Amino acid sequence: MTNPTKNELLFCALGGSGEIGMNVTLYGHAGKWLMIDCGVTFADAHYPGIDVILPDLRFIEERLGDLVGIVLTHGHEDHIGALPYLAEDLGVPIYATPFTAGLVRGKLEEERIEDRVKIRLVHARKPFDVGPFKVEVVPLSHSIPEANALLIGTKAGTVFHTGDWKLDPTPVIGKPASPAELTAIGDDGVDVLVCDSTNVFNNDASPSEASVRDGLMESVGRARGRVVVTTFASNAARLSTLGKVAQETGRKLCVTGRSLDRIIKVARQTGYLKDFPDTIDMDAAMRMPRNKVLVVATGGQGEERAALARIAAGSHPIKLDMGDMVIFSSKQIPGNEVAIGRIQNQLAAKGVEMVTEKQAHVHVSGHPGRPELAKMYGWLRPRVLLPVHGEMRHLMEHARYGQTQGIRDAFVQTNGDIVRLAPGKPEKIGNAPVGRLVLDGDVILPSDGGTINDRRRIAVNGQISVGIAVDRNGRAGGVPEVRFQGIPVEEEREPFLEDAVEAAKDAMQGRVRDRERLREDVRLAVRKVATRWTGKKPIIDVVIVQV
Repeated sequence: MTNPTKNELLFCALGGSGEIGMNVTLYGHAGKWLMIDCGVTFADAHYPGIDVILPDLRFIEERLGDLVGIVLTHGHEDHIGALPYLAEDLGVPIYATPFTAGLVRGKLEEERIEDRVKIRLVHARKPFDVGPFKVEVVPLSHSIPEANALLIGTKAGTVFHTGDWKLDPTPVIGKPASPAELTAIGDDGVDVLVCDSTNVFNNDASPSEASVRDGLMESVGRARGRVVVTTFASNAARLSTLGKVAQETGRKLCVTGRSLDRIIKVARQTGYLKDFPDTIDMDAAMRMPRNKVLVVATGGQGEERAALARIAAGSHPIKLDMGDMVIFSSKQIPGNEVAIGRIQNQLAAKGVEMVTEKQAHVHVSGHPGRPELAKMYGWLRPRVLLPVHGEMRHLMEHARYGQTQGIRDAFVQTNGDIVRLAPGKPEKIGNAPVGRLVLDGDVILPSDGGTINDRRRIAVNGQISVGIAVDRNGRAGGVPEVRFQGIPVEEEREPFLEDAVEAAKDAMQGRVRDRERLREDVRLAVRKVATRWTGKKPIIDVVIVQV
């Protein structure tokens, strides 16, 4: 498609619509494109050996001369996590508030590209221009400092892009925009509200972050042993609360986990966590009386290499035993239930008491329920609602709910849909290529490419290698060498190998053949044996060596 005209305002999600995570949004106007956020999602068993999944940005990579910048709403991984791997190639400045910029800078330093990516600091309520777009940062509450909506102005129309948000009358950290400020934005006119859909099925508003303190105080206060609290590392407000809980219950605070260390460092550098207590190291924590220490650990989503998983497995300096307590001050992200359950079973076997949001008020969501959505609609009074940040069921429900609350038009799109927001009613006008890339070690690969597909097939069916020798005339001879991995024969390994070797020998005998024909004959013969023995069709690699 051609680039947007000066009379058009276009929208295209390359991630984050039809899914929760990997948020990347493009706005197009006057021949230019503006990117909002550039995040990751995390892999599951469908991606063996992979931890991080990146968005496929080929649509905008083909238009790099027209990309004017990347503006970040906040510092969660699903909004900034892809930047260390993709920002250098995009070649445009990143605009972020100080806390988010600090997190991004740390990531760029780890990849040793901090000198090759420009970060420009922006501040709340101080508009700035990025090409033909006028952008204003509007602070809102969320579970990380400096979560911001973006007011994006163009000659074709105005968008209020919420990012992730909730309404919190008593925020622990930060000062969100007031109802009066949001109403004033609505008075000036909002054409399109692009809005978080995560909690659209919740009939109740998300409670204030401040309300968690009493639940944590009660749980920690009654504990008689060592207490470990796991929470999202980025939730600096929760860390602030835990610091106060430690002080008020007479416990020393120990923090374990690289991401926690990073968040605390950046938060202090940018003026947050000023009254956070001094922490003790893990050795000191283990020397303290059990009822005098509170440990904050990463890993509440079941991550194998995070601190909590290693604590549960007994391979971490922090040790737990009968009578100790673990508080899960976080919500289970869908898809992580099995991993979290495995850790909880390990803890239960040690006699550790566990407290989750089901037993006590130890967590609140950072996303808006229906009452909060309705208030935002009323303040902004948009002409059009465009739901994002949700699976299709969330987006459809959000569109229906918005219209019941008086919004005239609601438009449901998904990743890759190119939508003309203005002029006129929103309509889909094209498709952008979208997809997923995987970070495999230090290499970025397509998620459905040969490497990952081979790995999936090997994981399901196993792999057999066959080595055979040929003379200079192309005639095969000798005894083939067979090795295998992941073939379900267990105690019958030797007879299986004998059968596979005989099948390969039989396939090698007879007329002189070209190498490819020989390779295919041996491959099919050995796979036939494997299928007869196991019902599987493993990957068969045949290596031909000339002797």
